[in-house]
Amino acid sequence: MNKNKFSMFGMALDGWSMDETVGLIRDRIRQGVFTQHVVVNAAKMVHAQKDAVLMESITSCDIVNIDGMGVVWGARLLGFEVPERVAGVDLFYRLIELSEVEIFPVFLLGADEEVVRKCSQTLLAKHPALKIAGYHHGYFWDNENEVVEEIRDSGAKLLFVAITSPKKECFINRWKSQLGVSFVMGVGGTFDVVAGKVNRAPVGCKGRGLNGFIGLSRSHEGCGSGTSLQTRFLSSCLFEVYSQKNIEKMA
Repeated sequence: MNKNKFSMFGMALDGWSMDETVGLIRDRIRQGVFTQHVVVNAAKMVHAQKDAVLMESITSCDIVNIDGMGVVWGARLLGFEVPERVAGVDLFYRLIELSEVEIFPVFLLGADEEVVRKCSQTLLAKHPALKIAGYHHGYFWDNENEVVEEIRDSGAKLLFVAITSPKKECFINRWKSQLGVSFVMGVGGTFDVVAGKVNRAPVGCKGRGLNGFIGLSRSHEGCGSGTSLQTRFLSSCLFEVYSQKNIEKMA
């Protein structure tokens, strides 16, 4: 679990590849070990610096992947080894494939009723052997207990939560011991992508690491305003590098 783990702005991050991440999650589910997962981008990391509840929700996670080239660049700038960006939507697709093969039932929570239903239908069309234990829209804040009970009674092994930040992180952290699942992951606006309501960044942009900038300018994660947060984050990394060099010179 400690391979390539490093601390950055008060968070323990996992510098793993996509394949390493999927393999670890698979093994933990097989062993019945509960795993709380989160991905972070520059917006979420900046927001967590002034939101103690969000910070606690992130630091409580067992796996913290880096979804956002701003964080990848910043980590590398600070000397940490990060093999690649592990995008939340890509990890979601990989875990759906894994669940079909391993016969792990999944539960989809979030978005509106039409989107989550369309998401479920689309996934089943592409993965006929996938077992979807249930789904529920994300507007349930007046009856959280009932929704948690529905998830627990469904027999799902994996729970994907498509709600904006910081609501999803706080919900997961608040109810994790009562969900009855082996793995839980916040997936932001992924259901909108699967359902065809929102398009991902063009392939060329993703290949150049620009997907993080485009993602930040959209409202899926609800953590702040566009590339200004990316700039603030990278500026903090540069300041950290400058400070470290000054310390080394003084030593």
